[in-house]
Amino acid sequence: MNHMHGGADVDDWGIQRSYWDTTGQLRHAPDEVLDRMREVIGRPPEGFFERTPIVTRPGRWLGLGEVEVTLEDGEVRRVGDHLPDDFPLGYHRLRTADGVERRLIVSPGRCWLPERQSWGWTVQLYGARSRRSWGIGDLGDLRLIREWTERLGGGFVLVNPLHAATPLSPQEASPYLPATRRFRNPIYLRVEEVAGFSPDDLAGLESDIAALNAAPLVDRDAIWPLKRQVLRTAFARSHDDPAFATWRAGLGRMVEDYATWSALTDQHGPDWHDWPAELRRPDAPGIEDFRREHAEAVDFHAWMQWQLDVQLRAASGELTVLQDLPIGVAGGGADAWGWQDVLAQGVSVGAPPDALNANGQDWGSPPLVPWRMQAMDYEPFIESIRGTIAGAGGLRIDHVMGLFRLYWIVEGLGPREGVYVRYPADDLLDIVALESHRAQAVIVGEDLGTVEPGVREALAERGILSYKVLYFEDAEPQWWPQSAMATVTTHDLPTVAGLWTGSDAVDQLASTDLSHEQVYGGRDELLGRVRRQGLADGAGVQDAVDAAYRQLSQAPCLLLSLALEDAVLEERRPNVPGTVERENWRIPLPMPLEELVASEDSAHLARLVGGAVAERG
Repeated sequence: MNHMHGGADVDDWGIQRSYWDTTGQLRHAPDEVLDRMREVIGRPPEGFFERTPIVTRPGRWLGLGEVEVTLEDGEVRRVGDHLPDDFPLGYHRLRTADGVERRLIVSPGRCWLPERQSWGWTVQLYGARSRRSWGIGDLGDLRLIREWTERLGGGFVLVNPLHAATPLSPQEASPYLPATRRFRNPIYLRVEEVAGFSPDDLAGLESDIAALNAAPLVDRDAIWPLKRQVLRTAFARSHDDPAFATWRAGLGRMVEDYATWSALTDQHGPDWHDWPAELRRPDAPGIEDFRREHAEAVDFHAWMQWQLDVQLRAASGELTVLQDLPIGVAGGGADAWGWQDVLAQGVSVGAPPDALNANGQDWGSPPLVPWRMQAMDYEPFIESIRGTIAGAGGLRIDHVMGLFRLYWIVEGLGPREGVYVRYPADDLLDIVALESHRAQAVIVGEDLGTVEPGVREALAERGILSYKVLYFEDAEPQWWPQSAMATVTTHDLPTVAGLWTGSDAVDQLASTDLSHEQVYGGRDELLGRVRRQGLADGAGVQDAVDAAYRQLSQAPCLLLSLALEDAVLEERRPNVPGTVERENWRIPLPMPLEELVASEDSAHLARLVGGAVAERG
């Protein structure tokens, strides 16, 4: 039986056997790749789809006859073929007349949206250092940025993913390859503000901290051991706080598994595949003994997550902070350990060749197998969405097309040999809408690259904002849709200063294997967009930045995002894709935050864009 999705040829395993690439060419998957993928995906057991979760909306047809529903709050209701229009939203249990139990997820079908247009900053938090930082921007620095944004009349801040890496050195520099999408990186803690901290804890460390803050790059491998040492001392004084016990009990097994994994990495290294067999799974025979023997280490890792939660809520205040949800996780990390039965082994996620990257991309994350995720009642997906929204009030979903289909690459083959695997997009999008509704959180879907027909319509129908980038758009900003976040550039693209001076092109040639033609051809196209409303060849860098953001200010989009790098005329972009030879994800802003937020120059872009937003009312 062939399934057709949007005109795509899909087999019984959900594999799309052919796809149209960005050049308009139809690409077919080789038989040997299809065979390997089918083996990895496997077949669900007999009768499986009669037991999977039902994701629906009030007033919709269930078609199961009379069923008994146990609501989240414990109330039991009997329901016929239609769900009543006023049926409570949430995660319930359903039982059919013949005794089959299923999860019933009732969604509003639309995300929460703010009522009026606003502007905000996009911030690489690790690079936003203040004089109080320890070489890396932290949650205290985020609070400073948030207060400055509020003073200038901004409505949000978008930060890089703050998810946890393996708590060892070397630290993974890329925020887009985390160990978990449910918990955060304790390197972002403001040490002096954690429970149990005493100023005496810093005795003898002052010169080390000062050196880290003066370093030209963010050196996570030097920063983390120093922070960890002081955090351990503070933990010893505050771990019996009843507030910690309450917080921990509220998260239950999820935080226990994460903290156990973290403690295990201390003993056995960063990748669970290399651990002793009796510790390779959360339910393995040696885990309970390990937890008992290393209870203090497990407690410490859980305690750091509690402090991150407290500090992020304080940093966010009443402002919307959008956190970024990466497309996947590291294969040796906490989520991959906890959910190894749900993840495809020997496969990673990426992108086919396109205008951004002629060779395609392999992002190194193992994908969730769709039917196995359903067998777990969608819990891995729900926890990742909820964990990333928590305490902040907004979410940007990186590569949102991955909710519809993901490009799978077999280990040992290149990105050109990949195939698309379909996902239950309607269910996943309705779960996002439910979590958005509950948290009053705005959702942005990053829809750049190869986007199949129907995706943007499905996002718009649910109130998920699209992502518009000045560098990529042929239409002038005043014609962009209202239901979008608009920006000039992204972390993977040149800053306006780097583009205008040409230093970004030099950087790309030095750090990638892109040809001179590829780099400079791409630069000319982007420059054309910046110059669209007139800009003299000899104009200065500030003039170029103003020209780009003056265009952006004309967009009717609900959220207008200003890159902090552009506000301070930084020439280096945060990340050049396709290379690990460069200082990706380690570049600090060129001045301490205290100077930045006190400077009229830094506030200039906010006034330029904010003035236009205020005029429109």
